[in-house]
Amino acid sequence: MKTTIQEIDGNMVAILEGSLDTAAAADTEKAMSPLNDVEGKDIIIDCTDLAYISSAGLRIFLGILQNAQAKGGHVYIKGINDTVRGIFTITGFSNIFEFM
Repeated sequence: MKTTIQEIDGNMVAILEGSLDTAAAADTEKAMSPLNDVEGKDIIIDCTDLAYISSAGLRIFLGILQNAQAKGGHVYIKGINDTVRGIFTITGFSNIFEFM
């Protein structure tokens, strides 16, 4: 699992590559922790190259969303494949997040 965080066009973008399974969750959560300090910018989680997400990965996304909303920010999910979209739908997360 590879996580890259960049500022692009005034937004903070997390680019995820690989499978965000339970084994990768701790390292991914640590890599994404700078997003919890973002203020005044939108957060985009780019899942174009994310093959799979587990419940542990969804928990990371939810934590980022809750922190952003507490600061008046927005979190957008970009580029999810059908497998990941299915997981978001089954868990109800498709009703919580905004998609690009």
